[in-house]
Amino acid sequence: EPEPEMTPAKGLPKVFWLYLLAAACVAMGFADFPLIALHLQQQSGSDGAGIPLLYALAMGVDALAALGCGWLFDRVGLWSLLGAVAVSAGFAPLAFSGTYALTVLGMVLWGIGLGAQESIMKAAVAGMVAPETRGFAFGLFTSVYGLAWFVGSALMGVLYDFSLTGLVLFSVVTQGLGAAILLALVSRRQAEVG
Repeated sequence: EPEPEMTPAKGLPKVFWLYLLAAACVAMGFADFPLIALHLQQQSGSDGAGIPLLYALAMGVDALAALGCGWLFDRVGLWSLLGAVAVSAGFAPLAFSGTYALTVLGMVLWGIGLGAQESIMKAAVAGMVAPETRGFAFGLFTSVYGLAWFVGSALMGVLYDFSLTGLVLFSVVTQGLGAAILLALVSRRQAEVG
């Protein structure tokens, strides 16, 4: 990449702020594995010996999804992230279903979502901001993303004690909102290009 001219930063573009909002929604609705593990252990009524195997499955899917999403991102851009978010948004009803086969499928979807978030969600920021503002943009993105995941995890922890259905709805709706914002963003950018 050519060395940019040393010009003062003009702020972050609107596309970055919309993308940040979408990523925050996705992070807010993405349950941490410890909450899923707690649920699985309470459902099994035993020591939950199979829980580490489900986590291992999710991590294997995470690794493959990260590679696949990265490859797709280089070819189709944010469409790859939108697809991964749309697919993984369905993990909560399955992972918290209480049915083993559905839980396994839920963990596969959870792994896809995690792989996409770890591999391409942050990478997309580089193409949205000027080189001279990338450091700040990455820092801001990571801070807001982490805070959103923390707030969402805390809310889902509280919801778990009161309503499992409420937890699942919160997860699906917030991730769905993130996907809708991403779709609007991707569609708008595609219309501007072509």
